[in-house]
Amino acid sequence: MNTLLSARLRCTALGACLIVLGGCQKTGAPAGPAAPAGSAGSAAAAPAARPEAADAKDADEQGVRLSDEQVQKLGVATSAAKAASFAPEVAGYAVVVAHETLAQAVAELSVARAAERQSRAALARIEHLAGTAGAMPADAEEAAARQASVDQAALALAGRRLSAAVGQHPPWRDGETELTALADGAVKLVRITFPLGELKNGAPKSIGLAHLDAARTGKRWTATALWDAPADAGVPGRSFFALLQGSDASEAERLLAWAPVGASVAGVLVPESATVISDSKYWCYVERKPGLFVRVEIDTHEPLADGYFIRAGISAGDLIVTAAAGQLLAREMNAGAAAAD
Repeated sequence: MNTLLSARLRCTALGACLIVLGGCQKTGAPAGPAAPAGSAGSAAAAPAARPEAADAKDADEQGVRLSDEQVQKLGVATSAAKAASFAPEVAGYAVVVAHETLAQAVAELSVARAAERQSRAALARIEHLAGTAGAMPADAEEAAARQASVDQAALALAGRRLSAAVGQHPPWRDGETELTALADGAVKLVRITFPLGELKNGAPKSIGLAHLDAARTGKRWTATALWDAPADAGVPGRSFFALLQGSDASEAERLLAWAPVGASVAGVLVPESATVISDSKYWCYVERKPGLFVRVEIDTHEPLADGYFIRAGISAGDLIVTAAAGQLLAREMNAGAAAAD
């Protein structure tokens, strides 16, 4: 009996020990060392954070993203933006004077000059022979004097008619060469008018001229020989004459005119080939990063000979898309179709 009781007590004690040891292994097992920052556990969580950072960065740089293959396929070409300067200007209008009017006035002046020289020479000969054996009768001398006076008056009238066509103070002395070029049409005479009160600093030293569609073509010429012209009855303002050479302006054609009225401003030149139109605005694309083309709005109210002057938004050296800008605009406007490429 005692032996059986002792055996049961030993079994009970052994079971209790096993229970205690099991609990210790379950709850008291030491935690393993903390995983280092570069371990697999932390790496598994990192990819979930990277897309958020990338999305936030891309949100600040919206544009058209292309691979190298897509750039070559579309034919995208870029060129570095060139530094440029632009002087504030006042706009006016001009008209090319038909050379037929000038040719007639110049011809009348030439005829009058020849007649005046001939009559003056004839009178001088008669006066030189006075009192000699070869002296002319008094009535002949009177007729010669009268003819010389008439021809002199005709010459003065021809000069006044010409001054009505070319102004009273043209920038030449005898004007033989310049008048011949104007009469032949080799040099064009342009009459330019600016609105009243716009030229506050007096007459400009040079004037830019262009076709009426200059906002589209951007082509300009410069006229430097300026002098006052009679007021234009059809356009109130201050008028000037100028000589224009090396242009394709037609006779009697109306032109746009600009006169500088302030100091030059620094900026960049955007070529005309780089411009696209969207929502009634002008834009160009700039490659901000390799393969990232961002659309930038430009102001076309300050045209230059080869494009448009831009004050801000583009810096000298920025890569401007000069070919296939229209294809970039199409992809940006139709992003769903572009994503499927």
